[in-house]
Amino acid sequence: MPRYLLTALIVACAIFMETLDGTVISTSLPAIAVDLHEDPITLKLALTSYLLSLAIFIPASGWAADKFGARTIFGSAILIFTFGSILCGLSSTLWEFVGARMVQGFGGAMMVPVGRLVLLRSVTRAEVVGALSYIMIPALLGPLCGPLIGGFITTYFHWRWIFFVNVPIGLFGILLVGLFIKNVRAEEPWPLDVRGFLLSGAGLASLLFGLTIAGRGVAGKEIVVALLAAGAILLLGYWLHARRSKFPILDLRLLAFPTFRASILGGSIFRLGIGAMPFLLPLMLQVGFGLNPFQSGSVTFVAAAGAMLMKVTAAPILRFFGFRPVLIFDALISCAFLVSYSFFTRATPVTLMMALLLLGGFFRSLEFTAINAITYAEIDTLAMSRATSFAAVAQQLSLSLGIAVGAFGIQLSRALRGGTHLAVVDFHWGFIVVAIVSACSVLMFRRLPEDAGTDLAGPPRRKAQRLEA
Repeated sequence: MPRYLLTALIVACAIFMETLDGTVISTSLPAIAVDLHEDPITLKLALTSYLLSLAIFIPASGWAADKFGARTIFGSAILIFTFGSILCGLSSTLWEFVGARMVQGFGGAMMVPVGRLVLLRSVTRAEVVGALSYIMIPALLGPLCGPLIGGFITTYFHWRWIFFVNVPIGLFGILLVGLFIKNVRAEEPWPLDVRGFLLSGAGLASLLFGLTIAGRGVAGKEIVVALLAAGAILLLGYWLHARRSKFPILDLRLLAFPTFRASILGGSIFRLGIGAMPFLLPLMLQVGFGLNPFQSGSVTFVAAAGAMLMKVTAAPILRFFGFRPVLIFDALISCAFLVSYSFFTRATPVTLMMALLLLGGFFRSLEFTAINAITYAEIDTLAMSRATSFAAVAQQLSLSLGIAVGAFGIQLSRALRGGTHLAVVDFHWGFIVVAIVSACSVLMFRRLPEDAGTDLAGPPRRKAQRLEA
């Protein structure tokens, strides 16, 4: 048994709570929209507000862990996330719900990145892929159970109860953290970049919120344009600031490493498409096909089952083929499955839909494992907290933008056909748009060196034999 297994399981407990919450709300989104008297597409605010909060506060997570200790920040984050879940269950308007989701995001911003940092600091470089696979196996129970739990509760009880599921899980996680996680902190933590935090946070908030409300009548065009312009100016200001700062909150100098750059840029483009799936798929099954939430969840949960199966085979696959070929070809295969979902109709057999979702989840999981692992291929221990924060921000930002891209595809299709209500064909174009966007990630992965990441999953068999000769 690996020595880091207990730490991995505790971290996985936190990730389980976050992923369960995300998949539960995705399945229940149409029912929440009806109860709050909102358009289902407008409820993308509930998804993007959470991801937006993550993107704003994640940059400070590495500094907070180094300054106050991993156990202190990790346990406090689980507590805040649990409190945000209670607020979600008590919300009665769209904006109350969005605010509660942002509280959850603040907790999640410290919870998952710090948990991953705790694990990465407890393993050797050759154990990175195995460690990440271990934490994701239990964590994938969230997406596996989430659609079923969310669909069942929403169909036979009330959607508000889905958020109270997090309460016992959160309390159990806090107990485990207090008992088994060491309160490790840096001897000389780098100072918090307050100016950079304000510039990056305000810039990301303005940009993402502007993209989220665009075209939905939530605010006038002038406000949307002002938000987008302000976001672009603030982020440009951060870039200029980061070039001069000795300790920038998002260290852009890490992009000088080819593997880190490919992971951030290529991985973000890939997630732009994949991030739209929790938004598009339940809406298509419920609004387009007329399934109830439990029926929808009973179909979509198999994608997580495929992802879980891949986690136990990811390391051998990466050892045999290498990171670069896997990242390139697996991205294209994953996008092909996204396109296949655009052919789903009311007449498509449920078994066929589930089979394609299972296989798609299998290949997407391999891609995510490879992207997450190669992020740290050239990062030393001293830069690990900064790299973890940077990678987490990029991940949440791309997932949030992915929802906006998926919603754009739906809205564009509806506008072109002159419809006022969503139709099945609108979701078809949504999947096609996000698949095309995700496929562009290959352009970044092609630039990786052939031997990229060889020390993360162990040396490839072919290379080992050549060295012996």
